[in-house]
Amino acid sequence: MSKLYIVPTPIGNLDDITLRAIKVLKEADFILAEDTRTSAFLLKHLGIEKKLYAHHKFNEHATAASVAEAIGEGRTVALVSDAGTPGISDPGFLLVRTCVEAGIEVETLPGATALIPALVQSGFPCDRFCFEGFLPQKKGRMKRLEELKDESRSIIFYESPFRVVKCLEQFAETFGSDRRVSVSRELTKKFEQTIRGTIGEVLEYFTEHEPKGEFVIVVAGSPKPEKSEKRNRYATDKHTSDDE
Repeated sequence: MSKLYIVPTPIGNLDDITLRAIKVLKEADFILAEDTRTSAFLLKHLGIEKKLYAHHKFNEHATAASVAEAIGEGRTVALVSDAGTPGISDPGFLLVRTCVEAGIEVETLPGATALIPALVQSGFPCDRFCFEGFLPQKKGRMKRLEELKDESRSIIFYESPFRVVKCLEQFAETFGSDRRVSVSRELTKKFEQTIRGTIGEVLEYFTEHEPKGEFVIVVAGSPKPEKSEKRNRYATDKHTSDDE
C-alpha cells in the first residue's frame, strides 16, 4: 500500500543504518532528500540506485502538496535527511502534517538520532528530559534561556561549532557556572568525544580547544529544593502565620 516512510539515516557511522531502512529505501518509488548529494553518497554505499528529489526547508512548502498527491495516486515515498531522523531539527514536519491531513498513511522507522546517545552518556537523568534543538541565533535566544532557568529535567541542545563557546558563556550567565553540563561532539564518528563538568569547567576547555564537528549539549536540570528545606520553609511560614 502506498504511504510515506520516514527513514532515519546514520548520524556519522554508516554501519548504523538498519536492515529495515535499507529494505524501505530499495522498495520506495522515489526518495526525498534534504541534500541529494549527501544521500546519493549513502545510497551508493548501500548499493541502492533510486531517483532522488530535493526536499528541504527552502522548498518544502511548495512541494509537500505535490508529494502527498503522488502518494495518494499510489506511489511509495521515503523521506530522509542528511543525518538522523527527519523532522527532528530537520525538514519533515510539514510533509508529515500534509499527509496526515490528506488521510495518507505515514510510517516512521526507528533509528539514529543524536540527542538520545548524548543524553544517555551524559550521566544525567534520562527518564524525563526537555529537547530544545537549536536555540534562536539572535532574537529570543536569551529570553528562551531565562524560561529554561528553573527547568528540572535534563535539557538537550544542538549547537554549531562556531557558537559553542558563546553558547556556554550564555549558559553560565543564565544557569550559573556551577550547573553541570555534558558536551558531545562527532557522535558515532572517529573523533567522538564527550566533555563533562560544570559549565565553567567545560567553557574553559573549549576556550582552549577549538570546537570542531557536530555538537550536542546536555545541561543538568535545575536542582529541586531538598525536602528538609521545604519542611523548614513550611515551619517558618506557619510560625510567622501563628505570630500574626
